[in-house]
Amino acid sequence: MTCNGCKSNVEDTLGKLSTITKVEADIKNNEVTLEMSSHVSLETLQQTLLKSGLHYTISMPGHEKHIKSEKPVDGNGIFYCPMHCEGEKTYSEQVGCPVCGMDLVEQPKLQVSTQYTCPMHPEIIRDQMGDCPICGMDLVPMQPTESEEDKTYQVLLKKMKIATLFTIPIFIIAMGELIPGNPLMKLFSQITWNWIQFALSLPVVFYAAWMFFERAHKSIKTWNLNMFTLIGIGAGVAFLFSVFALIFPEVFPSQFKTSSGTVFVYFEAVTVILTLVLLGQLLEARAHSQTSGAIKELLKLAPTEATLVTPEGDKTISIHTIKKGDLLRVKPGDKIPVDGEITEGHSNIDESMITGEPIPVDKKVNDKVNSGTLNGTKSFVMSAEKVGSETLLSQIIQMVNNASRSRAPIQKLADKISKYFVPIVILISLITFTAWKVFGPEPALVYAFVNAIAVLIIACPCALGLATPMSVMVGVGKGAQNGVLIKNAEALENLNKVDVLITDKTGTITEGKPSVEKVVNSTGSHKNELIGLIASLNQYSEHPLADAIVKFAKEKGADITKVNDFQSISGKGVIGTVGDKKIGVGNKKLMEQVQAILSNDIDLEVIQEQEQGKTVSYISVNMEVVGYVSITDAIKGTSIKAIRKLQKQGIDIIMLTGDNRRTAQFVASQLDLADFQAECLPEDKLNVIKKLQKQGKVVAMAGDGINDAPALAQSDVGIAMGTGTDVAIESSAVTLVKGDLMGIVKSINLAKKVMKNIRQNLFFAFIYNMLGIPIAAGLLYPVFGILLSPMIAAAAMSFSSVSVIANSLRLRSIRLD
Repeated sequence: MTCNGCKSNVEDTLGKLSTITKVEADIKNNEVTLEMSSHVSLETLQQTLLKSGLHYTISMPGHEKHIKSEKPVDGNGIFYCPMHCEGEKTYSEQVGCPVCGMDLVEQPKLQVSTQYTCPMHPEIIRDQMGDCPICGMDLVPMQPTESEEDKTYQVLLKKMKIATLFTIPIFIIAMGELIPGNPLMKLFSQITWNWIQFALSLPVVFYAAWMFFERAHKSIKTWNLNMFTLIGIGAGVAFLFSVFALIFPEVFPSQFKTSSGTVFVYFEAVTVILTLVLLGQLLEARAHSQTSGAIKELLKLAPTEATLVTPEGDKTISIHTIKKGDLLRVKPGDKIPVDGEITEGHSNIDESMITGEPIPVDKKVNDKVNSGTLNGTKSFVMSAEKVGSETLLSQIIQMVNNASRSRAPIQKLADKISKYFVPIVILISLITFTAWKVFGPEPALVYAFVNAIAVLIIACPCALGLATPMSVMVGVGKGAQNGVLIKNAEALENLNKVDVLITDKTGTITEGKPSVEKVVNSTGSHKNELIGLIASLNQYSEHPLADAIVKFAKEKGADITKVNDFQSISGKGVIGTVGDKKIGVGNKKLMEQVQAILSNDIDLEVIQEQEQGKTVSYISVNMEVVGYVSITDAIKGTSIKAIRKLQKQGIDIIMLTGDNRRTAQFVASQLDLADFQAECLPEDKLNVIKKLQKQGKVVAMAGDGINDAPALAQSDVGIAMGTGTDVAIESSAVTLVKGDLMGIVKSINLAKKVMKNIRQNLFFAFIYNMLGIPIAAGLLYPVFGILLSPMIAAAAMSFSSVSVIANSLRLRSIRLD
């Protein structure tokens, strides 16, 4: 349970059981205390909740269990509140938010699946291509079904047309006195026209806008007061007043009556108010579908079919039948179906839809390719490695979807205000009525009544509630289209405050594609034997340097054998036993740990290599250093540009690396970095971050390896290179698909623009309500003689929410570089 609406629903539902005498729900601890005249089983309680449409699970404390949802968790049929009133809670049907009353928004289907049907027998539906069992015709892809958002929009559009059709004549009748000669009074009397207005208002009130009164009733019943509470009270009171005045005019004092003796009725105000609110809902429904546009664009990237290479020839299959290890042919212009590796041929791949980079990338045998990217002009064969939800595209879509529904800390202010907003507005409305009744000019009661309704109608808590989530949803989508994946809204807010960036070296500043320049053997034995020993050891390591050593050994034809007692020591290197030899490959700290003897000659040679910016690992055999391996890793071309841009924004950059000081010094000098630390163990990086945080700094950490995971988790914002390990990505709040520092520039620029947009939305929502409510109450009347009609108040209220969404949508066109 997440809110008072949940609490009330549970208490009311369980309280209806005849043997239960008292129910107390505790939303803080997710517990309910029951008093009963005779025992009620847990199964009965559970079924009672489910039959009432409440998908909660109930169990004894300490024995929690969860009911498996019958709805797919990642497809259509999942709904959530656009204001996130209940956090990440979702619903299985379009029931409206029990807190704010707004229409729920349907989550885009996160997996694209294609079904096939027969053109002559539409009742035949299959998940795979084939032929019709009735007529034998080839099955064709089905058209996608209309989304719930489109259905909601079409329903609202129909109601809007009906409301407009009946409201316009009511408005014309009410304004008849303003028409020269007042021709309407020559046709019928005022009382007759009032009855006509009443008749015309019925379809508007009891059909087109009846849902507003239902939501108002539910909000009062659950005490989740919201915008529809105010609309329901304001429009409802005006309608009931008008009906009562029409039937019993004699009970009203003279100041409520016209010169013809009829009582002033407000059917035109009621219908115009409800029609304008309906228009606002219609525009919001259209705008909501655009805010999730980024996810929908990403979903369009997912192909539905692939070409399977078989001994019998090529065969077209659904992507859902692809298995790991399948060989797939990708033809020119085709979308790549799953993640994998090229096994035959080469081509240039357009990866802009995932990385945001417009220049196609050349790919050859053994290179990785990703689902959804676009093949160029040549054909190639690939081996499937990641399928279904494991592909990069699927993970991006899932991450964007989750982040879009997360709540930013800045939203807490709006939440606190919204909690008290409606009761305060109702109180102001009552004060307005009293003040006008006591101090207003004649007819004072009429002024009091109209202005009190105007106050109720103009107030808009939804503008406050939508200010943050709309910006977050559009911003997260924009980031994904530029290769910046945001895990949650809090990461955006923290990124906006970052003043220190800590970055790893290998794979972050450098390419992360190291290559072995040479292996030096001081013992005089065959060099290939030593290469085979160190490659055998490194075949079990996840470090990029290990991959480079293994690749080098294979190129040299060295034997790679089995290793016993393998151990990876973070920040130092690897050790293990090959045959009867104890091998160590790593830095000087590792050599000290294994107590290996190091000669001065080898040490001097290593120093010379390090001063040239190379990474050098010592090699020990049976506790004696017998040589070293020198590895080069080029600095990324974008690193210098990115660091300069970040420094211009006032962000301090510190490079922390496990490499030796001389190599770190060389790289720092190339980048004009004044602050760096070398020979860092994972705990050293962690301690540096903690120290900076104690000084009040907001720290972002960029890294790509397992050894970076603790620091990424400790930092205020962890930024993982998408080219790095899964552990690093899991520990991070931000993932950069392309994996270079320009992605950090983009992510910080995105955060700054999203937070600016949120502040604009909140400012507008606050100012709108702070100015609108006093004006509606008649604050300008004593000086300027200006009063706000409830109809104008309704228009202002409707467009306030729409304007917040429209401002959020501007984020779709921003530049991040």
